[in-house]
Amino acid sequence: MNSRKLLSETRRTFPAAKVPCQQPSRILVVDVTSPSWSNTCSVLSEALENTLCLACSLAGPCRVPLLSLYVVQNQQECLLPFTQVKENLARIQGCLSELRLLPGEGCFPQGGNGVVQAVQDGLQQFKQYSRHTAAGGLTNSSVEITILTSQASKEIVKQLEKKLKDIDLMSLRRIQVIEVLKRDFLEPEDVEQCISAEDPSSSDIEILGMDIDVQTIEDNAISLEMLFKTWLHDYGTEREHLHLLLPSGGFSHAPVLRTTPMCLKCDLQERLLDPALLSGMADGTVRAAGLNPPCQMAAWPATALYKLQVVRALKSEGVCESVLYGLPFIIKPTSCWQLDWDELEINQHSFHALCHSLLKRKWMLLAKCEPQNTSPNWNIVVHSYYVIIPSDSATLLVKAVATRELLLPSTFPALLAEHPESVHGPVESALNSLEVEVAYNPLHLKSNLYKHLKSMLYKPLHRQQAQHRDQRPERHQPRQHQSKAKATVTPLLMSASPVHTFRPAAVRRDSCERSLLPKE
Repeated sequence: MNSRKLLSETRRTFPAAKVPCQQPSRILVVDVTSPSWSNTCSVLSEALENTLCLACSLAGPCRVPLLSLYVVQNQQECLLPFTQVKENLARIQGCLSELRLLPGEGCFPQGGNGVVQAVQDGLQQFKQYSRHTAAGGLTNSSVEITILTSQASKEIVKQLEKKLKDIDLMSLRRIQVIEVLKRDFLEPEDVEQCISAEDPSSSDIEILGMDIDVQTIEDNAISLEMLFKTWLHDYGTEREHLHLLLPSGGFSHAPVLRTTPMCLKCDLQERLLDPALLSGMADGTVRAAGLNPPCQMAAWPATALYKLQVVRALKSEGVCESVLYGLPFIIKPTSCWQLDWDELEINQHSFHALCHSLLKRKWMLLAKCEPQNTSPNWNIVVHSYYVIIPSDSATLLVKAVATRELLLPSTFPALLAEHPESVHGPVESALNSLEVEVAYNPLHLKSNLYKHLKSMLYKPLHRQQAQHRDQRPERHQPRQHQSKAKATVTPLLMSASPVHTFRPAAVRRDSCERSLLPKE
C-alpha cells in the first residue's frame, strides 16, 4: 500500500461528553465509474456482507451501529439511508442485491465531483438523523466516511479540501479515501502487502481539522474484507484501557531517583474475534454464562481500566506454551484524547523503549492483574496472571498464564532413541508428501463460518416474514376472526430459537497466531 504521509500540525479533538455508543456511524461511498467495476462489485458485496454478518452475530452492542451507503454514477445516489445494522439486516441485504445489479464498466464516465457531493449529502443526512434521535434520547456523536474509488486519491483529497471548507465538521471523525486498483496497476511491494492484508496501513492527511486516511488496496475479497473489519475494533478514545506498571528501579543517569512505579498507559486491541461471542442469532443473544469472568480481560467493550503489575521477567525460551490459555490481546500505546501532547509523546517513547529492550534481552514479562473491585464485601481476591510477549513491531502481546490451582498433572515420556525401520520409513514418507509453508497464514483457510452465520441470521428473517403474511387477515373476514388469527400466531413469535455457540480452540504464538476456527 502506498504511503503518502504528512505530519499533522493540529490535533483532532472530540467533545468531552460521554455518549452511550462510542462506535462511529458509517457512511460508505462507492464510486461505480471504475473501469473494472464488474469485478470490484462482486468482491465488494461479498466482503461487506461478510463483515456485517459478523457485526450482527457478535453479542453485545453492535460494533457498526449505523450504516449509510451511497453510489456515485453520473451523480450520487443514496441506496441506504442511515439504518441500524442489527435490526435491519434484511434491508441491507436487499441494498447489496441492488448494488450487484448496477451496470458494468464503461457505462458511466469517470471524473466529476459526485464523490464529494455524496460526502456532503451524507454529512447533512447524519446531522438531521442526529437531531432526530437526540430528541428521543438516543445519541451517536461521530461519523466516519469511507470512499471506495478507482480515481487518483490525490484528486479526491483536493476536491474534499475545496468543497468541505465551509461545512461544519465537528461530528466528522475521519474520512478514508481507498483507491481500489487491479493487481496489474500496483507496485510489487504493494502487491505483497495486499496479499498479506492484515490491517491496512494508512497515511494521515489532516485538513480543516479532520483526519483523511489515504490507502491503496487491491480489488479482491480479502483486502476489502480486512478493510471493513477495521470497523469492528473499539473506537472509543475517552480513556485508556490498561495501565502497565513497571517497578521503580534506579537510573544512574536520572537527576532524581524514581520511587514510584513507572506507568505506561496503553490500549487493548483484539487480535481475534472470540468465537464464544458468535451466537448466530439475529439479536446477538448468547448463553447465560458470564462473558467476561472476573479473572479475564476483555478488549470489547472497553468499560474497565485494567492494571497489570509486572512482578518478574522470564526468559523467552523458558515459557511452555501449554500453560498459556485464552484469547491473545494486543497492547499499544494509548491514543486517549484526554491526555495532553507531551504526556502522549513521553508515554509512546517509553513504550517503544520497553519493546526494544525486551527484544534485545529476549525476555517476556510476568504480570499480575490488580483487582478492579476493592469493595469490603470481597474477603478473598482471586488474582490472575499474564505473560507479556514482545514482537518486531511497536506492540506487545498479552496472554493469560496458568497458576498452581489450574494446572493438572501431566507426564511427558522421553522419546525413544531408535525406531524400527518398518515404522520409521512410512512416517517419513507421509511427512515428505506434505506441502511445507514458511509461515502460517490464516487467510489461506476458511471454515464456512460466514455461510453458517448467514443461514442463522437469514432464517429467522424469512420465518418472521412468513409469520407476518399469516397474520394478514382476508379483506372479507369479520373483525372477530382477525383477532383470533392474531392470537393464534402470537405464541409462535414468542418462541425462542436455539442458541448456537462456538468454542475457541488453542492458540499458538509463532510468526502469526493460530486463527480460531469453530469445530465442525
